[in-house]
Amino acid sequence: MTDFSQAGLLDAYRIEDRTAARLRVNFIASLDGAATHDGLSGGLNNADDKLVFDTLRTLADVILVGAGTVRAEGYGGIRLDAAAEAWRVAHGLPPQPRIAVVSGRLDLEAGHPLFTDAATRPIVITHAGSPADKRADLEAVADVLVCGAATIDLPLALLELAARGLRQVLCEGGPSLFGALLTADAVDELCLSLSPVLEAGTSGRIAHSAAAASRPMRLGHVLTAGDMLFLRYTRPSP
Repeated sequence: MTDFSQAGLLDAYRIEDRTAARLRVNFIASLDGAATHDGLSGGLNNADDKLVFDTLRTLADVILVGAGTVRAEGYGGIRLDAAAEAWRVAHGLPPQPRIAVVSGRLDLEAGHPLFTDAATRPIVITHAGSPADKRADLEAVADVLVCGAATIDLPLALLELAARGLRQVLCEGGPSLFGALLTADAVDELCLSLSPVLEAGTSGRIAHSAAAASRPMRLGHVLTAGDMLFLRYTRPSP
């Protein structure tokens, strides 16, 4: 039986070597592969999934998310609770993880709650062709990393994060960012929650890109809580 306490999940999802850069992706899907319910991934989750979600944030150095997901899912300032903060400090980590937002168009306002309510200074990842005036505005509330000339160079962005000590990266979506990371062969782990519902309809998948990018993965664990299923897949060893 899965121990769905904070301590049990921190052990189940522990990172063995924090010195090695690692990109972990976290998503939820319905049984028939839908990434959303009524347009939001939050429509598929429950309290057990939220506990896994919070656990993965607790273990991360930085949370990576696309600007579209920030807008669609209503992201505000990210702040872990006191118990998670205490665990991090006890394990030699900063009290709170950073958050890094990926945006080519920089269609986020400096007054967005993601910036104004943040526990730590956010990071914005963009490219040199993004609007210079928007970069200037966001530099007042975030560290802006320019990675790439006309498009965002995600492998370079991950190297820039690692250079700042942010090696354990947790990507929370959305599907376009996940697809781009797969195309760049940058994904080391997928944590997938399966919600016990069937959706049908027109909802998209958890990853999409212009071209297929097939990557074999190895099953790390299977956890259950009620009718929810929690899968952890990792990149096979070389």
